Amino acid sequence: MINKKAKFIAGSVLIVAAIAYLISAGISTTSQYFFTVDELLAQKASYTGAGLKVKGTVVDGSIVRDPNDYLKVNFSIVEKTSNLKVVYEGVTPDMFAGGREVVVEGTLTNDGVFHANTLLTSCPSKYEAEKEAGKTHPGTLPGYESKEPALETPKVSSKTTI
Repeated sequence: MINKKAKFIAGSVLIVAAIAYLISAGISTTSQYFFTVDELLAQKASYTGAGLKVKGTVVDGSIVRDPNDYLKVNFSIVEKTSNLKVVYEGVTPDMFAGGREVVVEGTLTNDGVFHANTLLTSCPSKYEAEKEAGKTHPGTLPGYESKEPALETPKVSSKTTI
């Protein structure tokens, strides 16, 4: 009886330890630090090569696309006084433009250039105020109103008995 309890307890501890290890290993490999441009550049030596998310505003006029490959984009993001050069390869969001707030995910190299894997733009809150003032939101057509579909009621004949 004692031998069965000891085996059960040992097995339970082993299973719990394995699950705890898998959770901690998964979190450590997928976790990313989230910084603003100023925070990252103040301590960039500590986070070189690590997975990072950085939030900043795209500098007006800094967006340069590679003429041979339109998917390669170089730009700078800024927060207050700090400026970070970003290299991104991929499809840029529709809202990506100078002066817009972005979040980039990737790694910082030794030369201080951020290589982004993901580029996200945030929709400015001014659109909510514009919508309340009667202006159209990007992606809507002026003068277009959605209409309810005109559905006719089906014509049903009376029941016939045989």
